[in-house]
Amino acid sequence: MISEKLKKGHLLIAEPSIIGDLSFNRSVILLADHNKEGSIGFIINKPLKYTINDLIPEIDASFKIYNGGPVEQDNLYFIHNIPELIPNSVEISNGIYWGGDFESTKDLINDGSINKNNIRFFLGYTGWDENQLESEMQGNSWIIADNNYKNKIIGKSTTHFWKEQIIELGGDYLIWSNAPENPYLN
Repeated sequence: MISEKLKKGHLLIAEPSIIGDLSFNRSVILLADHNKEGSIGFIINKPLKYTINDLIPEIDASFKIYNGGPVEQDNLYFIHNIPELIPNSVEISNGIYWGGDFESTKDLINDGSINKNNIRFFLGYTGWDENQLESEMQGNSWIIADNNYKNKIIGKSTTHFWKEQIIELGGDYLIWSNAPENPYLN
């Protein structure tokens, strides 16, 4: 059974109880697809030490690369908000698109038509098999939130994004907003 609450375009905010998991501790995931076969998302707040130019030298730009998740980390994925420029992209929701013609994308970046507020690159993705995400939701691993940033989330700073989301939740979550990343080391 597919949860009515989950749908592509939502944000999944890691519960503070996820501690010690390098991929998911303090993660915010943009849910890119959710259907009866499973779910796919991209961690949007975990920049890596690489830029697009480090991975693809023919691209003359220093856009950050993000850890999209633990699945297929040797593959590059991207989301963007400019479907009129990048053919064959698929809408996630709220004006956010996934993928598209990569050769065109490279040319558009090199000629300055695409900037860091238009596109975000990921190594890997986050994936769940059928009913796996629902099971994690029942286990209180994730908090579902609307993406109030719409397609502007692509250019959103990520340094404190998880903390900002936790503060917005308020209530019992506020105590976690200033807790160390690993409370056991405190």
